[in-house]
Amino acid sequence: MKDKSQVLAATLNGNRMKYNLSEITEVIKNRRSISPESYSDRKVHREIVENILSNGTWAPSHGMTEPWRFKVFMGEGMKKLEAFLPDLYKSSTDPATFSQKKFDKILLRTQEVSVIVAICMERDRTDRIPEIEEVEAVACAVQNMYLTATAYGVGGFWSSPKFVYSDAMKDFLGLEAQDKCLGLFYMGYPKEEWPKATESRLSM
Repeated sequence: MKDKSQVLAATLNGNRMKYNLSEITEVIKNRRSISPESYSDRKVHREIVENILSNGTWAPSHGMTEPWRFKVFMGEGMKKLEAFLPDLYKSSTDPATFSQKKFDKILLRTQEVSVIVAICMERDRTDRIPEIEEVEAVACAVQNMYLTATAYGVGGFWSSPKFVYSDAMKDFLGLEAQDKCLGLFYMGYPKEEWPKATESRLSM
């Protein structure tokens, strides 16, 4: 049986490639979830953020509903998130399980990260597409964002704590009842060298 490299070589030899597959493969393999605690104080410029989000919008969606919506927090906007997120965690958490350490971490992230994007799904108002497929489309958009961020050398981190699914979060983001917030996407430049892959991948 041929290994993956042999299959790839045969494909390259037998077909004229439209794009540089080796570079695309490297970007995919080098994508990492890099937590905000690993970011330096170097700010991600607005133009880069806009390009990352623009590429996100080129994801596939059933029925061309394009359900992704990105609520961007930078600069002064981050102060609103700073005032809201930690308190949302506290108010939506049972006192018996409340963690001051987690509260402080949420607060610190809003103070030190230069850009946070709320990943949202705007439901097709005709309900012609199953909700799960709308969620899947948004996930595809986030993968596009991850890959573009990787190409820029920008770390990304999709965080989805329970409280982001709350009605209070919807209200804060101006979403309708049938819409959803699917998490927060943090972006920043890593303090250290880009992390190498450590986990194994399942073979096809």
